[in-house]
Amino acid sequence: MSSTPKETPSTTSILEKHHHGRRLKQFIRPNGQKVHVAASPEDADHVRRKMSEVQTQSTEDFDLYIHGSPEHLDTIREVHAHHEQLREDLRQKHGDVYDEFENVRVELDALSQELHLLSDHGVSLDANFSKYGYSAHLRGWIKASSGGKTGTRGGDDSPDASIHTGPSSTPDSHDWDAERKRGVRMKFWKRPIVRQYFHKGLLWRASETEEVASFELFVDLLYVGIIAINGDNAVEFADGKSLLRFCITFILSWKLWSDLTMIISWFETDDMFQRLCVMFVMACLFGYTTNITESDNQTYAQLIAFYVSYLLLFSGAYYLWICYLIPMVRGVLIINTLLLLFTGGLWIASIHVDEPNRQALIWLAIFIDLFGQAGGFMLVRFSHHVHKGLATWLESLYEFYPAINIEHKTERTNAFVTLVFGYSVVAMLYQNSAPLGINAFYGKAVLGLIQAFAFNWIYFEIDAWNLHVHAIRRHMISSFVWMSIHLPFIMGYVLAAAALAHLVIAHDCSNTDTHSLSEAYAGRSEGEISMGLRWFYCAGLGIALACIISMSHVHKSVPGQRLKKSHRLAIRFAVAIILICLPLTDSLNSLQLISTTTGLTFFVLIVELMGSSCVHDAFVWDKKPCKYTAQCRIGKKDVEHAIKTGEVVDVRELAKREKDEYGAFELS
Repeated sequence: MSSTPKETPSTTSILEKHHHGRRLKQFIRPNGQKVHVAASPEDADHVRRKMSEVQTQSTEDFDLYIHGSPEHLDTIREVHAHHEQLREDLRQKHGDVYDEFENVRVELDALSQELHLLSDHGVSLDANFSKYGYSAHLRGWIKASSGGKTGTRGGDDSPDASIHTGPSSTPDSHDWDAERKRGVRMKFWKRPIVRQYFHKGLLWRASETEEVASFELFVDLLYVGIIAINGDNAVEFADGKSLLRFCITFILSWKLWSDLTMIISWFETDDMFQRLCVMFVMACLFGYTTNITESDNQTYAQLIAFYVSYLLLFSGAYYLWICYLIPMVRGVLIINTLLLLFTGGLWIASIHVDEPNRQALIWLAIFIDLFGQAGGFMLVRFSHHVHKGLATWLESLYEFYPAINIEHKTERTNAFVTLVFGYSVVAMLYQNSAPLGINAFYGKAVLGLIQAFAFNWIYFEIDAWNLHVHAIRRHMISSFVWMSIHLPFIMGYVLAAAALAHLVIAHDCSNTDTHSLSEAYAGRSEGEISMGLRWFYCAGLGIALACIISMSHVHKSVPGQRLKKSHRLAIRFAVAIILICLPLTDSLNSLQLISTTTGLTFFVLIVELMGSSCVHDAFVWDKKPCKYTAQCRIGKKDVEHAIKTGEVVDVRELAKREKDEYGAFELS
């Protein structure tokens, strides 16, 4: 169906309608006939019905094609050839004017591209980095010439270098420069550089990606022992005194780890001096760890001495040294140093105070150590509600303040959680001495393994899956919750894992003959589970499950979701309360207790998996066929020639042109 309308639209109107950078849904033929394009056959039926209703009120006919069909392709070629001919006619008719117009158009395109980079580039970054917390207020610094250097290190400091990438600053050349640095020798000392910082609401960050250093992983190896000593020591005598000692020593261990991670994330040095500092920190950690067991009796002074040595001799001295080298962030670091001096004084004073008065100083110092820096940032944020003069002074101090690299922070936190899950598995291992070791000991250990796997599944693949906005990106409060809630989550799970190790080898149920255990484990086997051990195990699991880390994230909404996120979190919290109250039923033996907790944990996992799925998709079996795609290299000229002529590209001919690679499979 076709007809010629009364008047033909001008070329300018066609350009205004169609040149919008997206797929054309409609265009006009040279004879003035309108063509509509549908994305699919179903869409074609919808468009046909809609246009039929409009056609009853108008005499204009139209053509309807499916996107990518041969008719659609032939019509596009026809319109393309028509406009090429129009351009050639204009060039011959208005030669000088046409050339001047083309020059103006090229300049406008270049300026439009520059405006796009200046105004919209941050939005594209938000789409890429929203998972980790970067917003549109993000500025990068990319080298603009081969002779310059990046960022504040000197070289080309023009504003163009930070936002516009010319031919000499392509990503390939930038990656090549990064690769070349690996061949440079390591210096003994190098001036530190702030990796990323906030200034007037904008996040400025280095263009290089921050990777986890090998010495950070080596520090984690030491924390394998720290976690084990804290957990095993707590459940040896499962009472209130052991729980108090566990809380104090584990929180201080966490403080040492988080501070070291933050300093490495703030400042980039990559020299020998940094590694020597890490060795000093590890020496303090090692001495701290050797005094954990008897810290409530004889070794408390030594324990605090190693901890204060880290606070003052490393963190405090390092902050003051950075204040001298980088005056830009001096205000924040001076505040942090003053906090370290104050808490260090509290810890030293606690050595000279007897119990129970010592606990007041200990928990005051712990509170300041954990929340002092965050309190400073919140005071800056809300100080304008208190006093304008105070707000002005604080804003001058915090005009520049270092920011945490979110990828590095999440990766380091995930690594620590992995250590905790690993400890829970290793703690359950025992040695069998029976010819056939399939007994209740083995069954309890397997149930504990399933429980640990379920927690790992929930933490890494459910709470961190399908994220729309990460907690750090979402809001200051959600960021604070995400960073703070990991501590009780880890402490609860470590305590439960340590208690589970004792429950596995307990012989309070049938088919648990102690002669089937090796001598070392048979001596540790208990015939009756103490109430303290029950509370440590069940309450630890409940607290770990109640610390709903996914609550601080914003997940993508799935159409037709079987169960809303709020409902799934409510079920998870209800199960956590059941776990915490489970020790009130003291009639359960070790096998029944582990079976109950594993069943409840697996129930939460099933609810999360089924609830987050879509009602329109099959949950058990997907019957949709699998599709495969392939990529091949083809020149731009070949593509343009194939588009204009309509020829089909033969992949066999392309494969024959390849000189450096040979295909491993042959098409049939």
